[in-house]
Amino acid sequence: MAANSAPPPPPGIDKELILGMAEKEMEYRVELFNKLTHTCFNKCVEKRYKESELNMGENSCIDRCVSKYWQVTNLVGQLLGSGRPPM
Repeated sequence: MAANSAPPPPPGIDKELILGMAEKEMEYRVELFNKLTHTCFNKCVEKRYKESELNMGENSCIDRCVSKYWQVTNLVGQLLGSGRPPM
């Protein structure tokens, strides 16, 4: 097996199923990234651009926004994965 090739799927697992699941995962991650970008940009960046670079306040806001977005996404994923009802 080459150093960068994936191991073969376990016996009884359809290759098409694995590819379909990987494709869905990629679509989910792209959608999540796009939502995060859109949400934090709209929340943190002024509508009228004054400078070509983000200012310190916008940078801080984006850092906090992205951090909170990931925390909430991970928490929801954990709750859904555990089968527990929300708090």
